Amino acid sequence: MIGEEFAEALSAVLRDLRAQCSVQPEVREDEEYPGVILYAPDGSGQGVYGEPDGRPAAVLLVAVADQVQDWAVEALWGAGESAVWPHCPAHPDSHPLTATVVGDAAVWVCPASGTPAGRIGGLPPADVAGVADVVPTPRTR
Repeated sequence: MIGEEFAEALSAVLRDLRAQCSVQPEVREDEEYPGVILYAPDGSGQGVYGEPDGRPAAVLLVAVADQVQDWAVEALWGAGESAVWPHCPAHPDSHPLTATVVGDAAVWVCPASGTPAGRIGGLPPADVAGVADVVPTPRTR
């Protein structure tokens, strides 16, 4: 069973993922893992975990956002789409936003300018089909 603080943080990040990412996870709890496993459509999975351990809620939220972002980038790449999530509104198709704490809030910021783009959990809905089709990223391995 996952803790309440982790569940709240995960819920906030998944709201952003639903709002702005074309690839969505299947979220499963595992009795032997203290967090959850996010499964991509191709069947690959990645664990997401966050131990509250007395740190501020915003710090926990950023830690969970980082892990979900890692999953999203891999899942997008695996689907043959641009591996950028969440998209930076100031610099489309160049880099994802970065999760960080500003004051006492967990926010997504542009890594180039440091400008906040929104609170984690509060990204506005995007045309995810359009986002995914903007610039296809060639797959190389």
